[in-house]
Amino acid sequence: MIVKIINKSTNPLPRYESEQAAGMDIRCNISEPITLQPLERKLIPTGLFIELPVGYEAQIRPRSGLALKRGLTVLNTPGTIDADYRGEIGVILINMSNEAQTIEPAERICQMVIAKHEQPTLVEVEVLGETERGAGGFGHSGVK
Repeated sequence: MIVKIINKSTNPLPRYESEQAAGMDIRCNISEPITLQPLERKLIPTGLFIELPVGYEAQIRPRSGLALKRGLTVLNTPGTIDADYRGEIGVILINMSNEAQTIEPAERICQMVIAKHEQPTLVEVEVLGETERGAGGFGHSGVK
C-alpha cells in the first residue's frame, strides 16, 4: 500500500521504530517548547498531510512511554483521520499528571496506525439474535 504524504515540517517522515511495530512515531512541528499544565489540553501541529487509500483510516494513538513517564496522552484516542481529509494532522495532547509537562520541538508525541475499515449497511430490525451473554456488559462476566 502507498500513502502519499506532504511534510511541511523540518522533521523526518514518520517511521516504524522497530521491525514489527504497528504504529509510526509522529513528531510535533513547533519552533518553541509548549508547556501543558495539569489537565490542560492543546492542539499540537505536526506539519504532516496525508492521502489515504479509500477503505483505510489513520488512527492517532498515545505513546506508552509518554503516558507512563509523563502523563501525556492523546485526548480523543484513537483520533481518526479519514481517507478524504486533506488538512494538517493535529494531535490533541492532554497532561494527566500533577505537574507541568513541556513538549520540545521535534519531540515524538504520538503514534499513527494505518488500518483498513468497512462501511457496513445498517439494517433496522425489531429483534436481535440471542446469545448466552445477552445484554450483560461492564464487568458482567465476573472475570477478574
